[in-house]
Amino acid sequence: MPESEGQLLPVNIEEEMKSSYLDYAMSVIIGRALPDVRDGLKPVHRRVLYSMHENSNLFNRPYRKSARIVGDVIGKYHPHGDAAVYDTLVRMAQDFSMRELLIDGQGNFGSIDGDAPAAMRYTEVRMSRIAGELLADIDKETVDFQPNYDEKSVEPRLLPARFPNLLVNGTSGIAVGMATNIPPHNLREVIDGLLTVLDDPEVSLPQLMEILPGPDFPTGAFIHGRNGIYQAYLTGRGIIRMRSKTEIEELSNDRDAIIIEELPYQVNKARLIEKIAQLVNQKKITGISDLRDESDRTGMRVVIELKRGEQPQIVLNSLYKLTPMQSSFGIIMLAIVDGQPRVLTLKQVLRLFLKHRREVVTRRTTYELNKAEQRAHILEGLQRALEHVDRIIELIRACSTPAEAREGLVATFEFSPEQAQAILDMRLQRLTGLEREKILEELKQLGEAIAGLRQILSDEATLRAVIRSELEDIRNAYQSPRRTVIIDQGVELTHEDLIAEEQMVITATHSGYIKRTPLSLYRSQHRGGKGRIGMSTRAEEDIVDYLFVASTHSYILIFTASGKVHWLKVWEIPEVGSAGRGKPIVNLINLDAEDRFVDMVTVPDLQQEGYVFMASRSGHVKKTPIQAFSNPRSAGIIACSVAADDELISVAVAPEEERDMLLFSQRGKAIRFSSTDVRSMGRVARGVIGMRLRASDQLIGMVVVHDEESDLLAVTENGYGKRTPISEYRRQGRAGQGIINIKTSDRNGLVVSTCLVTADSEIIIITKNGKIIRLEAARIRQTQTRSAQGVKLIDLEEGDKVADLTLVPIEEDEEEESEGNLPAVGSGEEIEADEPEENAGAEQE
Repeated sequence: MPESEGQLLPVNIEEEMKSSYLDYAMSVIIGRALPDVRDGLKPVHRRVLYSMHENSNLFNRPYRKSARIVGDVIGKYHPHGDAAVYDTLVRMAQDFSMRELLIDGQGNFGSIDGDAPAAMRYTEVRMSRIAGELLADIDKETVDFQPNYDEKSVEPRLLPARFPNLLVNGTSGIAVGMATNIPPHNLREVIDGLLTVLDDPEVSLPQLMEILPGPDFPTGAFIHGRNGIYQAYLTGRGIIRMRSKTEIEELSNDRDAIIIEELPYQVNKARLIEKIAQLVNQKKITGISDLRDESDRTGMRVVIELKRGEQPQIVLNSLYKLTPMQSSFGIIMLAIVDGQPRVLTLKQVLRLFLKHRREVVTRRTTYELNKAEQRAHILEGLQRALEHVDRIIELIRACSTPAEAREGLVATFEFSPEQAQAILDMRLQRLTGLEREKILEELKQLGEAIAGLRQILSDEATLRAVIRSELEDIRNAYQSPRRTVIIDQGVELTHEDLIAEEQMVITATHSGYIKRTPLSLYRSQHRGGKGRIGMSTRAEEDIVDYLFVASTHSYILIFTASGKVHWLKVWEIPEVGSAGRGKPIVNLINLDAEDRFVDMVTVPDLQQEGYVFMASRSGHVKKTPIQAFSNPRSAGIIACSVAADDELISVAVAPEEERDMLLFSQRGKAIRFSSTDVRSMGRVARGVIGMRLRASDQLIGMVVVHDEESDLLAVTENGYGKRTPISEYRRQGRAGQGIINIKTSDRNGLVVSTCLVTADSEIIIITKNGKIIRLEAARIRQTQTRSAQGVKLIDLEEGDKVADLTLVPIEEDEEEESEGNLPAVGSGEEIEADEPEENAGAEQE
């Protein structure tokens, strides 16, 4: 239309979108989502508290309906939906959300289970006592006010805030392109930190963290590790790890139960229980038999009953890994500073709050000084008026109007207009002598107050003393014990933390198959029994060569014939039934095609003191510190240099203290010498001669003597063995030919293996066809003659031979009870328990 052409303005839509979106973004950032660093409140929180203060809905007044408060807020200050305002009101009344409650609520305000609060028409609220400290002195011109949304009233731009609410109660919010997530802290610790910064603004962060160590959540629980806290306080961003507080209780039916007493901050208890039940149904957690919530008014109590025989710590580690019982809190210390969003360090937050308090105290002092000076000015006029009371009365009586009288007082006695008005307003009773004394006393007190107020404004030290005194008053009035415990170590869970620690029988074949089987599957039998299937072999050339016992959490050092060593954990070895074949070891370690493993040793800690002793087929021995094997590569590292016509055959671990070593040959010879005869060497050394052998003989084993009261048990390939006291083997020098250990006749055959035993020891013998028998060493008759041939230990089938033996630790719950003394000669009776149901399919495997 021609008449309106002059009113049309061309607009670039790209520029208009940029401008409009920027306005929207800043409105969300400043006016909705982010708190002010000074009072720690978002606009809606500030408006709710100010509206309640304005309506005298204080901690010492009766409760009022929440709907009334919400209506006042949206009607005067917050032109948004009532749900947003009520949600704000509810959160400030939840003891599991706020470290220090700002709203004292009466009614249902929700629960940690995620239950919704009752409607606003049912609940009642009033300000908490500590919330009043956020608004203290607001009527003394301590903060600026601004018009409300319809400009019919005014509202504060921020609150005076006598304590740092931003840190004490924390906050969270999502703005446009940014977010804040500040955890709650302990009030006493925060104020102590403020006082420290007030005294020494350049205090270091480590010193400050000794006073203010970290967040203190209203739900308690644990914080693991201080590095995340330090990074958050240093840079404004960090991640902390939280864990539930739990206890292990023993139940009456020989079972254990995990009791959850506290949860990480913002974890929903009902959803956590649903998650645990879901994991149990999906069989991702198998050790739980029952789950129930026994929480009541006295506190939280979630009971997780375990199945019989389950290890509570392993189940607990699984819960930590798979459920919110272990959670993370990402700290982003973002707040509004001078109208702009900034990520702040801890010291910056404390300094900015102290700056705010300095400004509030200064403005309050200025206000009080002005009021005091105005009052003193009036009292000075009254004092002068009492000195000329008769003339003043005469003047007033002569005037026809109050205005004429006021002007006369100003002109005649040089009173100010304010003093003249006060004289006119004075009641006749003030003319009495007592009233005169009151005026003079009040004037004296005002003089002292004015001097004190001027001292605060003129002296920085006095101003700091006032700030300190007020902070100490808040701390003493509202301090409470810390709820969240901070633990130094972190909580990074490895796969090993989910593995129960138990004794395992490690079995390996000549062709390289390895497995682990629980030791509890092998029950003790009498000497001469036929044994049980311990491992199936699928080819005649595949025989069982190695057998030993280790904990699932132990380290396994695997040594090869060429002198290399590989690193492995016992739990990494596949667990297979007692008759299962296992898994090729080449799938677990990077073994060279032309190499084969020959021995393994168990080491609880690779950083422990002690030595690894090695022996080769040719009779060479060597010792190397355990720490030298702590960082093997995937392809293995050199443990010992071995000649082309030689190979490594045996490895043992010994402490740093002197021990005796015993070497054994295939032809029944043995030599005993001190471990100090072998000096410590590096990994690439070959070693020294330990035993000189004949051309037809070779070394088959080595042991380290730890107990002088032990016996030496030698086992031959035809199933015979002999137990001889270790004292029968005298100490010699290294590199000798040794003495007779056991006769190697046609009946016995060659010596297969040897080990040290006591009367309480048990051994496991395994044959090349895969049968296993477990014997008590006390059932093998002790022989005082080293050259004896021994007694039969196991009945062998035709063509079968003994492959190896190992020493087994005796556990109390596995010991067999016997009546009377153990017989010196066994009856051959087999004592073997039935296979457990869960392993019933192992024989078929």
